[in-house]
Amino acid sequence: MTDYLPGLPADVADGILRIVDESGVDAEAVRLAARFKVAALVTGSEPPAAERETWRELVARVAVEPGRTEAGLAWGAVAAQEFVPPARVAEYLGTALGLLAADPDRPHRSGTLLSPAEVRFQLEELAGPVEELPDRRFHELFQDRVRQHPDAVAAVQGTRSWTYRELNERANLVARSLHRGGLRAEDVVAVVAERTLEWMAAVLAVFKAGGCYLPLEPHFPAERIATVLRRSGSRRVLSERGVPQLDAALAGLDDIELLLLDELLDGHRDAGSEHTADLDLPVAAGQLAYIYFTSGSTGEPKGAMCEHAGFLNHLLAKIEDLGVREGEVVAQTAPQCFDISLWQLVAALLVGGRTHIVEQDVVLDVHRFVDTLAEGGVRTVQLVPSYLEVMLSALEERPVPLPLLRCVSVTGEALKKPLAERWFRAFPGVLLVNAYGLTETSDDTNHEVMEDVPAHPSVPIGRPIRNVRVYVVDERLALVPLGVPGEIVFSGVCVGRGYVNDEERTAAVFGRDPYRPEERLYRSGDFGRWLPSGTLEYRGRRDSQVKVNGFRIEIGEIESRLLQVQGVRDGAVVVAGSAGHPQLVGYYTGASAPDPAVVADAVAAVLPGYMVPRRLHRIERLPLTANGKTDRNALVRLAEEAEPASGGADLDPPVTPTEHRVAGLWAELLKVPLDGIARGTRFTELGGTSLSAIRLVIALDRVVTVKDLQDTSTLADVAALLDRVAA
Repeated sequence: MTDYLPGLPADVADGILRIVDESGVDAEAVRLAARFKVAALVTGSEPPAAERETWRELVARVAVEPGRTEAGLAWGAVAAQEFVPPARVAEYLGTALGLLAADPDRPHRSGTLLSPAEVRFQLEELAGPVEELPDRRFHELFQDRVRQHPDAVAAVQGTRSWTYRELNERANLVARSLHRGGLRAEDVVAVVAERTLEWMAAVLAVFKAGGCYLPLEPHFPAERIATVLRRSGSRRVLSERGVPQLDAALAGLDDIELLLLDELLDGHRDAGSEHTADLDLPVAAGQLAYIYFTSGSTGEPKGAMCEHAGFLNHLLAKIEDLGVREGEVVAQTAPQCFDISLWQLVAALLVGGRTHIVEQDVVLDVHRFVDTLAEGGVRTVQLVPSYLEVMLSALEERPVPLPLLRCVSVTGEALKKPLAERWFRAFPGVLLVNAYGLTETSDDTNHEVMEDVPAHPSVPIGRPIRNVRVYVVDERLALVPLGVPGEIVFSGVCVGRGYVNDEERTAAVFGRDPYRPEERLYRSGDFGRWLPSGTLEYRGRRDSQVKVNGFRIEIGEIESRLLQVQGVRDGAVVVAGSAGHPQLVGYYTGASAPDPAVVADAVAAVLPGYMVPRRLHRIERLPLTANGKTDRNALVRLAEEAEPASGGADLDPPVTPTEHRVAGLWAELLKVPLDGIARGTRFTELGGTSLSAIRLVIALDRVVTVKDLQDTSTLADVAALLDRVAA
């Protein structure tokens, strides 16, 4: 390992000597403690210790085995951090030694090793551009456009279309009805309707009346509808006629008013101007605009509340970054309970463009969907990556010219580089925008606008949009070094209020920005890191960080490596098996993809053994959910169905005396049940680390080396190696 710090300032050297004298350790132990701390910082893994462990206690820990070996191994991993250059490591090491020497009895987690310049760069230079937000609400800016070109087409659905005037008048009819009925500012109005022109009018009406929009899909189970209505506190429902699930849900609820859209909109042509004129009610920037319910880890849905300022900021960012212009068509494709549906529905209205509502039966028929894009003159469309892949495959089967298409945005899932490569081969002149964000942060917060395939091995999620701040932090909300993975958190106008009527779950992820206490902060649960280009790389969900045989594993990292195998087009990794014996199982697609054994070897060449899926399966295509995302539950079911039939040596018990001996040593060293070790079991699968490998070599009387063990993955392989050495 390079000596990152050949010399020390005199005061630091004196402090180290004092610690040596007081603690009875050698100077190398002090330097090793500082290295251990730096290694934890730049690899994103704080050394296991009590939260209040002091520098002096850390020195004592690494002064003896196994702490000394553990620290040495950790320091050895520093050089592998591709985006943390040696010069910066040297700065961190100098700072660590300075803090240690100055106050050895201070907890080593209480300060930062980042320089003031790096902190300032992360807080200021990596923030989204600061842009003044108009002191207007979305619907007021829409009304300006109505006055500018009332007879221009605002929206299309199938063979139907409404002009700006027609849409505005219908929305005003509904809004006035809500207002006459006593709707107050921020009262929640549920809209239960299919994606139609009437749905669009209802959404606008809620904003105009000062209410809070809550979408619900008509086909949702009655229990789900009732749960959302109860949790949101909604007392009004705008709906189509004849929705049996809604009728069943309302039967068990009191004091909810049902307003039928067809009744409110009937006879709008005969309505006087006093009924169709704008209401012009005052609506504040900080007023609640909408609530979207998302799945909760407890099984109870949670409703994210967002305000008008964050809503408008997101619309303007979409218009600017995706290049939405007057007269152009934006496709509305997402289900109404998917937060991206809202910008797709209304962004074009702010610039005099047109919204094309693509009905669900068309979305589900990819050939009809492509034809609709062509015939409707769609310029901008947003899809989930899984659906984009299906669309590209359909275009390969039956090419359709899309001459007006200028921008495709993807969101909702990680965009994999092979898919980006396919896109630009097929449409080299069409922008591909990787959008990233969360419902709690007013939808997308980052845009990576691409004119070509990115040079980075994965597709970045881009820079923050206007008026949004993004930090990458550790569990204590302290900034991590540039290039080091951490949790992605958000600050600024984008951050919503929290979850409606759910203080406990709100408190768990919403708080104040420690660097700007006047701003809200949201903890995403996503992991990422800053790239040298100043863009953000997505590294997976916190809840996709699973524990297998004692190791915490990021599923996203395995999937990223799987996709880098030559010939693999798409892939996903899931955890199957029992709670006591979880296993990683991988699925991948690609006509020219290699056999599972070859893929496993390729992944094993770049990842630790404990991160290599126990089983790999090549399938024709990954299953999708109704929203077009990879259906991981379906993959888990596939894995569990395939397990009994998998057979093979990986499930066979040890046979030879040497295999029994090695299995016994593994069970003793790793504290795992002996009967859970098979001939095909890998040492790393059971929790084997570099440190335990060292202990195994000692237990084997040093007849093999750690390097030998790294090259022999299974129990049978290790036993065969020992037999060859003995012969």
